[in-house]
Amino acid sequence: MTVVTHILEQMPGITKPQRKYLLVLFATILALRGRVNFRNLARYSTYSERTHHRQFQHRFDFPALNQRAIAQVTNPATTLLVAQDATFIRKSGKQTYGLDKFWNGCAHRNERGLELSAIALLDVARRTAYPLSVQQTPPRPISLKEPSSAEVVTPQMKSEPEATRMDFYLQHLSETAPYLPEQVRYAVFDGAFAKQKFVTGCRSLDLHLISLLRVDANLRYLYTGAQARRGRPKAYDGKVNFTDLSRLDCAGEVEPHITLYTGVVNSVSLKRNIRICVVVNRTKPEKPRSVVLFSTDCELSAQTIYDYYTLRFQIEFLFRDAKQFTGLQDCQARDKETLHFHFNLALAAVGVTKIEALTEQSTPQPQVFSLASWKQRAFNEHLLDEVISKLALEPTLIKNHPQYDYLRTYGALAA
Repeated sequence: MTVVTHILEQMPGITKPQRKYLLVLFATILALRGRVNFRNLARYSTYSERTHHRQFQHRFDFPALNQRAIAQVTNPATTLLVAQDATFIRKSGKQTYGLDKFWNGCAHRNERGLELSAIALLDVARRTAYPLSVQQTPPRPISLKEPSSAEVVTPQMKSEPEATRMDFYLQHLSETAPYLPEQVRYAVFDGAFAKQKFVTGCRSLDLHLISLLRVDANLRYLYTGAQARRGRPKAYDGKVNFTDLSRLDCAGEVEPHITLYTGVVNSVSLKRNIRICVVVNRTKPEKPRSVVLFSTDCELSAQTIYDYYTLRFQIEFLFRDAKQFTGLQDCQARDKETLHFHFNLALAAVGVTKIEALTEQSTPQPQVFSLASWKQRAFNEHLLDEVISKLALEPTLIKNHPQYDYLRTYGALAA
């Protein structure tokens, strides 16, 4: 992979053996079939299972790798957003670090396993996402878990403040902020992140937040009329009723039967003024549906809020590709450092492959990226190299044959 080779040659602090191993590792992940575990990696590479396990315990700056990779397909004029979301990882056992009950969106309930917090950059023009950083959500402290009947809860245990998962998500974002390009001004999040503590933390990082509110959110209209001569100035003018949007400005239709309504209001829970964008879907006129988007930037247009928030779902495709093709859920290890390496590797493999496809694209048409096709081609190339090696064939003669490219792309799928 030319992108990885070029980046690793420029990154400081990497030893020659680690650089050589990482080049083989990224190529092996794309070529192998089945689970991405140590045994399967050993089958498809020249390194032993023990060597893979030992190398996964070494520290590596994956955010710096992803940052340099993204810089190859963007420039300071590219409109970029930052998105953050969590994904559930199935994991059995008792000794694995981070095991706890987390929300599983596929099952719509809390389940025992692992959770990852992922941060990605969204390219507005290309409508795609690039992974930047992954951290594993730590388990809840014992003092925050429900005590059993045999445990005695003391007043000291109740009074001690404990870090919540929202604190961890905010800490992850602040640690990743130095890797963000200078032009990033907006951060897009799911509705679960629409909490006062998180919004305040985003603003302290000089990021405007775009997220989702509940349809029964406590919002107040701002008072713009004349003030009385005496008494406290009137600041608010009634509560926002989402069944009556006549006091909001209509921003037009973005799609057939989908209308936007917008206005600057005050959020009681967030304790600040925000711009809301109420998206009303009248596909079924007798039963219209609506969602409430918002931005801490009160000057942002409703169409931009809607466009940026819908782009947030590109991070879900990173999770999908990593789980299906690069072994996000296949790690054999149990310790924290090895798990961290594996999770970042799985997302980084998706990102650098997508960027490799962009650098090879010769037409100005929108990119059609299929990781399944890239894995099929990588497997075919690996198999052809093995055939050439085992049969002692002349590689130059084989690779210059007119049918070699047909064999290399045999079985590739369309996106």
